[in-house]
Amino acid sequence: MSALYGIDEILAAAGGEARDVAADRVSSISIDSRELAPGALFVAIRGENFDGHDFVAEAIKAGAVAALVSRDRAEALSGLPLIVAEDALAGLYGMAAFSRSRSKASIIAVTGSVGKTSTKEALRVALEANGRTHASIRSFNNHWGVPLMLARMPADTEYGVFEIGMSAAGEITPLSKLVRPHVAVVTTVAPAHLEFFASEAAIADAKAEIFSGVEPDGRAIIGTDHRHVERLTTAAAAAGLSTMTYGFATGDVTISNYRATQGGATGHIEGHGLSFEVAIATAGRHMLANAVAALLAARAVGGDVEKSLAALASHGAPEGRGAAALLGDPGNPIRLIDESYNANPTSMRAALEVFAQMPAPGRRVLVLGDMRELGAASADYHTALADSVVAARPDRVFLVGEHMAKLADALPAALVAGRAQGVDEIADAVLETLAPGDSVMLKGSNGVKLGALVARIRDRFGVKR
Repeated sequence: MSALYGIDEILAAAGGEARDVAADRVSSISIDSRELAPGALFVAIRGENFDGHDFVAEAIKAGAVAALVSRDRAEALSGLPLIVAEDALAGLYGMAAFSRSRSKASIIAVTGSVGKTSTKEALRVALEANGRTHASIRSFNNHWGVPLMLARMPADTEYGVFEIGMSAAGEITPLSKLVRPHVAVVTTVAPAHLEFFASEAAIADAKAEIFSGVEPDGRAIIGTDHRHVERLTTAAAAAGLSTMTYGFATGDVTISNYRATQGGATGHIEGHGLSFEVAIATAGRHMLANAVAALLAARAVGGDVEKSLAALASHGAPEGRGAAALLGDPGNPIRLIDESYNANPTSMRAALEVFAQMPAPGRRVLVLGDMRELGAASADYHTALADSVVAARPDRVFLVGEHMAKLADALPAALVAGRAQGVDEIADAVLETLAPGDSVMLKGSNGVKLGALVARIRDRFGVKR
């Protein structure tokens, strides 16, 4: 197996001691005993709903050569190959710091209330066309996901892309200082996680924490299609960074001539010595903006713009974040848009705008779930969606969750085909509604579990193209 780390490197980085470890190297790192490859190091993380120490034996049986564990749990695991640290998560942080210190890669970190995962994925695609690229998977962007992704970075990586998220002030700073990016991207600021902040401006300040870890002479790339641009650019300047902005309304780089097509979207970007057309495989102004952010960041670390443009032309949206599929009869398919992973007022309106542009020979069906963590203003935010929903020209709207009762009251009664507290209560009605030629979009916060209904729609009608 190829080595990601030698055991001696892990011991030094994690501050641990080896017990009954026969291997001299590991090929990968995992925190999930169900998803590890032979030769892996299993890290026993304590989560809100699980404790990795309970799965060490399973991990070793599955092929892990050792487990990184906390000292207070080591005695109970005696006889298994262990690397014992004072705390397993702290040991993972040590490995992440070691990985970053040995790396010569150009590093980009991405945050934002909306679009950070899609931008991270666009960056991955843009940079893979230029060289060996390592990027965060899924939404591994929190206090354990970021160090895990950094610790997994191979030594010969040329470009590293890391997503950094937060739900409270102070969470991004230590992660940015761990990643030490050369470029930091802030996509936008919106009322996501507003339940935990005094204001939207406070969310902007929390996002600006990403600038705290940027390497000297680094760069900030900031989207401008929100109300807090000056707050972010001021914070970037205070951190000693050069700044580039982009957006539809204004910015150093302006996106114009947006066009939605059946095959995706195109637009023109102009500014900072750039002038070219951008084409992507997913419609939506927000998706085009994410692609532009990726292009600018890739260019900032020396990537070839033409190679990146060519790669992005066929790049689709990630699962749960606008991924599209045609189901059933190839001649008259059901068009499915999967936006089931997350939702806040900004992303909800952006998704509804995309849905309004979709061709639909049959009916237009919306399944909308609660936007969570909006705090005291939640009712107002849900009510305020009514105009955007109507503008999307749906024939039927299904609503899921307690907060969606406010939207139901604000919509014309004839539009609301069903409303329920949970997705299981409404799933059969949605499935029975859909027919060839229909278009359906599902959008809501992840906790609403609309992804389960997406899976049932796919299973019922089958992906044909």
